[in-house]
Amino acid sequence: EFSLLQRVREHLEKERPLRELDLDPNEKKRLRGFMFLSEKPILYVLNAREQEAPELERLEQRYPLGGRPNTAVTAVCGQVEAEIAELSEEEAGEYRASYGLKDSGLERLVRATYHLMGFLSFFTVSEEECRAWTLRRGQTALEAAATVHSDFAQHFIRAEVVGWRDLLAAGSLAAARDRGLLRLEGKDYPVQDGQVIYIRHSG
Repeated sequence: EFSLLQRVREHLEKERPLRELDLDPNEKKRLRGFMFLSEKPILYVLNAREQEAPELERLEQRYPLGGRPNTAVTAVCGQVEAEIAELSEEEAGEYRASYGLKDSGLERLVRATYHLMGFLSFFTVSEEECRAWTLRRGQTALEAAATVHSDFAQHFIRAEVVGWRDLLAAGSLAAARDRGLLRLEGKDYPVQDGQVIYIRHSG
């Protein structure tokens, strides 16, 4: 621990935040108790002018701090978002499209935060409901099954996987299967962001 703290001190004396110090998982665990503020990931949210609303992705790419470790940048247009908040859902969609915006500012913010924190979302769907679940990037279909229910993981056979956009375009699970969009994956399959997963189990 003393050796690690010496590295930390040297890094800080170079006026660099600890989020940019290369640490292995054990070192991160040792440092956690110190609660160093500069070790936390940081998200910069740019408030674009109304005329810049169609170019939010370009603004993000131009921001100089975006490429640094454990740092992310997202852009929203506060003025446009305030106007959209006063509209109905249908009017909001049309108004957003008039600026060339695919997503709301909230969606952009959540997506950037999830990515920065190393999270992803997957979905389970039944006739009654559609539900979103959170995993860390790199986690497997078996770990996704355990997130939904421990019995699913214990009796796991396979996972049927389809992207949510593909499922919506197909209209149903059966149609997605007929089009070859639905894949069977094993327990070690790394789940991807936005996938709909049907867990086959023997429980």
